[in-house]
Amino acid sequence: MNSRSIIGLTIQELEQVLRGWKQEAFRAKQIFSWVYKKGITDFARMSDLPRDLRKSLEENFYLFDLKLVKVLRSKDRTAKFLLEAEDKSRIEAVAIPAEKRLTGCISTQIGCKFSCAFCASGISGFKRNLTVAEMVSEALFLKNNSAQQKLTHLVFMGTGEPLDNYENVLKAIRLVNSPETFHIGARRITISTCGIIPGMKKLAGEGLQVELSISLHAADDKTRGRLMPVNKKYPLKELIAAAKGYSEKTGRQITFEYVLIKGVNSDLQNALNLVKILKGMKLAKVNLIPANPVKELALEPPAKKDILLFRDYLLKQGVNVTLRMPRGEDIAAACGQLRLRDEKIYHS
Repeated sequence: MNSRSIIGLTIQELEQVLRGWKQEAFRAKQIFSWVYKKGITDFARMSDLPRDLRKSLEENFYLFDLKLVKVLRSKDRTAKFLLEAEDKSRIEAVAIPAEKRLTGCISTQIGCKFSCAFCASGISGFKRNLTVAEMVSEALFLKNNSAQQKLTHLVFMGTGEPLDNYENVLKAIRLVNSPETFHIGARRITISTCGIIPGMKKLAGEGLQVELSISLHAADDKTRGRLMPVNKKYPLKELIAAAKGYSEKTGRQITFEYVLIKGVNSDLQNALNLVKILKGMKLAKVNLIPANPVKELALEPPAKKDILLFRDYLLKQGVNVTLRMPRGEDIAAACGQLRLRDEKIYHS
């Protein structure tokens, strides 16, 4: 294995390497074009580079931290990629096509510390943070394996808590936002958090116009604490205040993700509580998501009529709300499901 991955370097970092090799700095843009625009995975094929430079690249860098284990494609065209890191850890990334857009959903950690009651990501525990190179490699796999060969949106919503891997996630965002790489606009990049308030406050001061999505899932501390242990450290009152602060400082709308779970958080009293806590928040949207059935968690979505009643109540109260139906259910596309299933097979 060569010394390090070239994926994850900024163009300025690569220029510095090239200067140390007595090569012209403009070669960095050529290399980035081969990697990020043309999808080339072999330094020898970078035909406009001098032979000695290609040799130096081969001796000092490698191109991918991840290798493809399997890809599953859904009847709704969602595709889930199971990738393997150098340490044999399994990582999930999902491509979600829609009209005129392709959204990539990438993971930020292997496993998760936060043990949300409805999520498969943390069932097998937390192992480690993903590196910048690994996260950017996820996005490259999705781009290179899509029909359009272009990601239009990127969401950090896969396995793990992005704000628990803050520095690596921020560098990955700046990379995919760069004109020399994916050139995905900041407003088309979303970070999803379970509510890590210090990270939210820090992110508000970064000068990035990224979207923030907060996993809410309940509108009272008792229910949210049952579903999300993080609520004990960062309770709802403080979380909503931090969300308002982020929105006011950045001018960006906050999306509150709300997984509807039968018998837990999906009746009209919960809808009323949700309206109350969001009162006065101008730039807010609620994204309702019927729960993904996960055998290990023994959860199920409400009946369709109850989902629609919940949504319609919010709409009548003036809440900006969308209802997102699950994608890729036939290929276990929810966070952690494919990795969990594959690990059982892999270790059996």
